[in-house]
Amino acid sequence: MSLREGDPAEIGGYPLEARLGSGGMGTVFLARTGSGRPVAVKLIHQQFAEDDEFRIRFRQEVAAARRVSGAFTAAVVDAAPEAEQPWMATTYIEGRTLAQHVATKGPLSGVELRRLAIGLAEALRDIHRVGVVHRDLKPSNVVLSPEGPRVIDFGISRAADQETLTMTGRVIGTPPFMSPEQLQTPRGVGPGSDVFSLGTLLVYAATGHGPFDADSSYMTAYQVVHGEPSLGDVPAALRAVVETCLDKEPSGRPSADELLVLLRDLPADLGGTAANGVAAGRTRDMITQQHSAPRATPVPTAPTTDPAGPDAESAGTLIGRRLHGRWRPVLAAAVAVAAIGGGVAALNAGRFGGNGGDKGDGVAASGVALPDGFKPWRKTVRGGREDIPDEVRCVARGDALYCGGGSVVATRIRAVDGSQVWTAKSPGVPVQGMYLVGATDDTVLGYRFAAQDTPQDPPSEVVAIDAKNGRELWSVPSGAQSQAVTGRTQDALVVGSSVVTVDASNSRLEARDAHSGAVIWTTSFPAGTQCAPVPVGPRLFAMCATDGEMDASEVRHSTLYPVDRASGTLGSPIAVDGPAVPMGVADGRLVLLHVHMEGTAPAGYDCVVRVDPTSRKVTYSRLARTYAGTPGMVDGTVYVSGQTGLVTAIDPATGRKKWSRQTSVEGASGPVAGAGALYFSSATGRVVALSPYDGKSLWTTDPRVDGLTGEQGASPRVTVVGRVVVVAADKNTLFAFDTQKPPKAG
Repeated sequence: MSLREGDPAEIGGYPLEARLGSGGMGTVFLARTGSGRPVAVKLIHQQFAEDDEFRIRFRQEVAAARRVSGAFTAAVVDAAPEAEQPWMATTYIEGRTLAQHVATKGPLSGVELRRLAIGLAEALRDIHRVGVVHRDLKPSNVVLSPEGPRVIDFGISRAADQETLTMTGRVIGTPPFMSPEQLQTPRGVGPGSDVFSLGTLLVYAATGHGPFDADSSYMTAYQVVHGEPSLGDVPAALRAVVETCLDKEPSGRPSADELLVLLRDLPADLGGTAANGVAAGRTRDMITQQHSAPRATPVPTAPTTDPAGPDAESAGTLIGRRLHGRWRPVLAAAVAVAAIGGGVAALNAGRFGGNGGDKGDGVAASGVALPDGFKPWRKTVRGGREDIPDEVRCVARGDALYCGGGSVVATRIRAVDGSQVWTAKSPGVPVQGMYLVGATDDTVLGYRFAAQDTPQDPPSEVVAIDAKNGRELWSVPSGAQSQAVTGRTQDALVVGSSVVTVDASNSRLEARDAHSGAVIWTTSFPAGTQCAPVPVGPRLFAMCATDGEMDASEVRHSTLYPVDRASGTLGSPIAVDGPAVPMGVADGRLVLLHVHMEGTAPAGYDCVVRVDPTSRKVTYSRLARTYAGTPGMVDGTVYVSGQTGLVTAIDPATGRKKWSRQTSVEGASGPVAGAGALYFSSATGRVVALSPYDGKSLWTTDPRVDGLTGEQGASPRVTVVGRVVVVAADKNTLFAFDTQKPPKAG
């Protein structure tokens, strides 16, 4: 990859030849020493160079990498961690990453797989012998060089004899390859955590998927902590070793030295899977079949280090994935940490006109009033499953907040002090990305999931609750295939005083009076298709995909049908090239983002699609480049929040960039507009307020809880109530503050 305009000609006296890759913390360049020796130079992004926390993190990376000098790592050649823009030069290692290899050539086997396992165990031995814990072993941090595997990127490592850097609110790593203790107590992990990660990495190398893969980063993390690994496709001889690495307790795992002995004793060809291989590694009872394509996002062809730290690889939920089995109706709606397409429509951002149904793209809540007696507050909403911390989302109606998600069907909270009026809980395993359906003046609608010991109950239901007293009014079984069709988890939506759902058999749309539950109309899907409801301002559309594309997990062509809100009658079809994700309405036209696919994996958005419901004309505006991250739309502008905090505003009429602003909020969802600002927030509860005109940062808060910062595709977490901002964060945490007096950062 050649140098770009604006790239430096040299760094620290090393002339640059090419750009190898750019990620969360910095950009990596190919350079030369005075003798002509190739080196990889990692240059920290300027915005992070001004962040004391990131400087500390980079110093630790340099120190850790310098301590490790084994044959299976990249040695540090030079570094300047105190420079105005810090940098580090390491040995250039030529080769493809394990992620690239699996994505293009498939899993490893036999001698090749055994050689990889032994090489990685030797690398771990060298790393641990000098008192360093890597903490981010994953396929993109393993380079398959001609001389053998090399472990790179010590960006979040630490010395075992060193105080762990306290980074409030950040659980840093890549969920499919993290250990249980890293997810639960990230400040105290030891060498055993790397051994667990190596076990997951070997499963990935042998099968193309991780042992705990699920259809959202949240469910993957839950499986890592509580679930049994899926090892059925791992060669039997290797499986026996991997099982010891994946012990939930660090004390039950072998050391790197012990692991090396175990691996060297394996037969050269590793044998095959046992006849009863599936049973040997018990598959998860909550998850159905794994996706057929490796969960990998293409990366540069000659990498030497991963500048991004946690990458999008862990979050590659594929558009159009098809799930089967008992749990398909529930889990098909899950969204991933780096899932392209977003979660529930912006309940509070106006992406689809809020939950009142007829508000166009207006702000969710406006005005400058502060509720009488308001003081900043923080609350935890307890759901029906205390063992599964989750997130909720909220909508505002007057001074009342209605929130739901995960194991909380819905709860009513007073915006003034955070006190709960009532709460309805869900007994089953929650699905990330399915939050509150919406609210009318007198009714709140949410999702309920069945407990595993009640197979007679519908897997998922839409539940109507009296907004005043929390009494359940009615419920109806719900289908769940909208994620596959639209890229969003919105299987039910409020339209005016009605609620539109997909029936349990995924065969028709049903409209009911939101309060009474009386059926207004039902409309069958067009023959050979499956559909999801899509609001277009005051109008309603059905977005459909063919059964063939659904079965192939490859929805590339969608059809939109106008739906008569009074009768449910479908209008003439409008074809849209896809995959495309509905975003909202601008100038009376439905706006969608076209997903850029690399093979079977989504890699961002490359085009704005506009559909005129009246003329049925479809226009496509190519974007200047592919934008990866979490999309959102408010007040007629499309926004994409990158995983590393870059927010880009795009004009949906032309596809042109309005402005771009680097923020310090990683993995943010948004936007939400109100009180003269745009709000973006991450799972950690960290919030940034930007000017809607030029993206200028107005203020930023510190993280409030520990949470994964690498998530993509999440729906907005902020709700605006006059001058009050209510923020939803990880572990069902809610907190509120005055927008004119935000919590001070630093």
